[in-house]
Amino acid sequence: MRLVNLIGLVAIAGLAAVFVLPPGGQIHLPGPPGFYLPTWILFVYPLWAAVIVSSTIFRPAFNTSVPRVVRREFLGRANGAIYAIAGGVSAAGTIGVGILLTVAPAAYAFAVPFALFFVTQAALRGVDVDLSVTRTGPTRSLLRDARNGFTYLGRHRAILQITVAGLVINFLVALATVELALYVTTWLGLTQGIWYGAMVAAATVGASVGFVLVANVRFEPWAGRALIGLTCALGLTLFALALVHTIWLALPIIFLFGTIPGMFTTIFLSTIQSTVPDEMMGRVFSADEVGSYALVPVGQYAGGELTVAAGVEGTYLFAGATILVFGVFMFAAFGALRNLSYPGSSAAPTS
Repeated sequence: MRLVNLIGLVAIAGLAAVFVLPPGGQIHLPGPPGFYLPTWILFVYPLWAAVIVSSTIFRPAFNTSVPRVVRREFLGRANGAIYAIAGGVSAAGTIGVGILLTVAPAAYAFAVPFALFFVTQAALRGVDVDLSVTRTGPTRSLLRDARNGFTYLGRHRAILQITVAGLVINFLVALATVELALYVTTWLGLTQGIWYGAMVAAATVGASVGFVLVANVRFEPWAGRALIGLTCALGLTLFALALVHTIWLALPIIFLFGTIPGMFTTIFLSTIQSTVPDEMMGRVFSADEVGSYALVPVGQYAGGELTVAAGVEGTYLFAGATILVFGVFMFAAFGALRNLSYPGSSAAPTS
């Protein structure tokens, strides 16, 4: 975590430097006359990729470390609190960047992510607990570790079914939310940027509420059924967005749309942390990251194509209805997930 966070910190500093002292010139590309890229773009893309890659590697390691400092019965509350705070800080950071972009040159906006990476690095330096995993076998190669992680998923149907559900849900959510700005401007008829910001803020606050809300509910005996129910509820919120034409109804709906993933994520993380062996936990989280994020750009592209063909309303109706149908399918076909609960939790479902 220290290493990849440091990479993100250095990459953010590099991005700020590119905007302060942008390299001049341009790179001409094959195509119509005048088709070129400014030279500074060639620096921005790899630096931004380094930021994303470092964050993506950080998350599985962080999620795997939580059970090493939190007892199993408190995992739900711990994950809820961690991600509620993270959501609040993210919302504040987004607002801060918006303010800086309004009143100062673009390079100053990088001060916000730089400060967050820096504080994270300082906090990690202060961690005095051994977070390493004790291996039961010899050290393996990276590729073999990855293969073992996918093999473990294949042998544990409930965990595999959660991962498959995440793939489908992330794809369909990306398909709809990529058009959120278009939804606000064309479907709701609001062209001022503040209303798009209000929709994003409502979803972000909703996610934080979801993290806190589910952390105070005893979901352990019926974790699998809760995930299925939340999937259905998520589909209903997207479907409902296509049926309203006023921002005052869209705001509470998208608040709920944000709340549901917050609850889903808390249950998912806590369940994996309590059921998957230490040595496999990081690999399971990494496999989930690979699958889930790989389909997001595919979903965004499909969302654009679907919007061209069916309009914003059709996109939201399709995504919402499909997620709802998939949730019903999960309940009927994903028996292992339906019966998933914490080991040793009482009142676990038996059918």
